[in-house]
Amino acid sequence: MGENRVEAVDDKLPIPLLSSYNMGCFHLSHRIVLAPMTRLRSYNFVAQSHAVLYYSQRTTKGGFLICEGSGISDTAQGYPHTPGIWRKDQIEAWKPIIIAVHEKGDFQPNGNPPVSCTDKLIQSDVRIGESDGAFFSQPHRLTVEEISQVVDDFRVAAKHAIEAGFDGVEIHGANGYLIDQFMKDQVNDRADEYGGSIENRCRFPLEIVKAVAQEIGPQRVGIRLSPYADYNDCGDSNPDALGLYMAEALNKYNILYCHVIEPRMITQFEEDITESSLLAMRKVFKGTFIVAGGYNRDDGNKVIARGGADLVAFGRLFLANPDLPTRFELNSGLNKYDRNTFYTHDPVVGYTDYPFLDLNS
Repeated sequence: MGENRVEAVDDKLPIPLLSSYNMGCFHLSHRIVLAPMTRLRSYNFVAQSHAVLYYSQRTTKGGFLICEGSGISDTAQGYPHTPGIWRKDQIEAWKPIIIAVHEKGDFQPNGNPPVSCTDKLIQSDVRIGESDGAFFSQPHRLTVEEISQVVDDFRVAAKHAIEAGFDGVEIHGANGYLIDQFMKDQVNDRADEYGGSIENRCRFPLEIVKAVAQEIGPQRVGIRLSPYADYNDCGDSNPDALGLYMAEALNKYNILYCHVIEPRMITQFEEDITESSLLAMRKVFKGTFIVAGGYNRDDGNKVIARGGADLVAFGRLFLANPDLPTRFELNSGLNKYDRNTFYTHDPVVGYTDYPFLDLNS
């Protein structure tokens, strides 16, 4: 799966990614964050026992892991084998996974359509975990009353997460999911208080932030945003303004962190050349600022050193290298990730079988 070679490293040079950081009440020993990644290994929407090994492999003392997105209700599922947090059995299933970390087709109920801010069909033919063309059913446009119920679903799910033992929650407002759909004018075609202006389009995510922060405390709340991304027709005509507005508005709720995907990651896996920057959002947001999107050791160190971010989230590199902080410290070679196994349902292959460095050789 790649190299395990250890190269000589000049220990006199500081490594910004390995410097400590205080994020609210959380004292982090380094700034390398496990990014949330859909893995499709949770059967019947319940986290499985093999996730204990997956997450504990990537655990370091004083490290920060963000788990894969977990559905807040039975209407929150877009594809199979993703975990949830709305049922008691789901809460119980997460507990041993969290304890381990601390110690070291159509997926809607009753055949209903997926919910959205719109009833427009997606024109894209790409879907996660499949190589053939995708078919998307027409979504149901949420009513104002239904929006209130979804906001409460997020609140209850956050309560469940704390009950399960999580240290906090990250609200998924990125990558073309429901919250992102409301914010983006390419999707949101509403004519009520949740559509039109930036203020209206951001009303739904901010209502969720408020509800979740009031339920579990703002010091336990983060949010992930991707104002520049265009996943599944979910783009915006003015991402600079959208990102800046959200960064400013979030300060009202004093949440712990804002986690933003770099403008270069316009699509899911491929980088693009752009002059856009997250610097304006970084300057405005008053909490911890996390960046993600195609980072490696060198540019991760650079963005920390120049003050462009407080923490850097790594996805594919952390997936393929469960000991990524150690490899960065030693400047060692990295395992190569296998994209063909990202979304398979195998509980071992491409999940927990990536090798660690052999430090004794």
